[in-house]
Amino acid sequence: RLRGAVAKAEAERRGITVDAMLAERAKLNPAGRFGEPEEFGLACAFLCGAKAGFITGQNILLDGGAFPGTM
Repeated sequence: RLRGAVAKAEAERRGITVDAMLAERAKLNPAGRFGEPEEFGLACAFLCGAKAGFITGQNILLDGGAFPGTM
């Protein structure tokens, strides 16, 4: 998760806890949360599988709708 030095520094600068800062950030995402590693893994597993054999040369965003456009 985003509990690294950058998140800690931002929370300290703002005088709030890391958990509170991360909750605020999660609300900014259209999905209202951060993605889970399992979701990335499931997407990778699908793309590596036989059912995705006709998919080529695509950019797939796993960002909960955070990117404000299309590619």
